Amino acid sequence: MGASTGPRLSGMQKQVLGLYREFLRAARSKSAEDRRKIESFVSAEFRRNSKQVDRKNFIYIEYLLRLGKKQLAQLQSPDTVRLSSLDISVSETINHKP
Repeated sequence: MGASTGPRLSGMQKQVLGLYREFLRAARSKSAEDRRKIESFVSAEFRRNSKQVDRKNFIYIEYLLRLGKKQLAQLQSPDTVRLSSLDISVSETINHKP
């Protein structure tokens, strides 16, 4: 493999991408129908958060990473077939500028 020509990623960006990939890997262990639903849900959640959360709000991003890791652990359980979203109001957190 050659060197990547894309932009360098921060440590936190690498963690987010790694978590996303882990969700997709975990979805592979589910049935085809559940896999499609999980992949769609995960993609929508990551996309929604990428648009709504200020990139400089590290505390909130770290919170979302911890929440995502807990959800991933649940998804990796053989008994789990789907994820649900907890809608947390973050209007103050998203637009907070120090």
